[in-house]
Amino acid sequence: MAQLLVRNLENSVKERLQRRARRHGRSMEEEVRDILRAAVKEEKKSSAGGLGTELAALFPKEGPDLQIEELRGFEIKPPNFDE
Repeated sequence: MAQLLVRNLENSVKERLQRRARRHGRSMEEEVRDILRAAVKEEKKSSAGGLGTELAALFPKEGPDLQIEELRGFEIKPPNFDE
């Protein structure tokens, strides 16, 4: 397994990591490993595509010819926050 040495880490960061590790019932080293695993997993998920790709995935059966009805002729009423 690989090793990683982090230098010049602020004392406040180290203290917060120690507190977080105690809350989770594990060593600071294991806490850092978990944080790094989660960060890499999130990065991997978010690199799948942009907003358009995500929206297209929500409507897989619809294509670029999808017709959306226009809503015309309706009176626009501002919201009433006094009620």
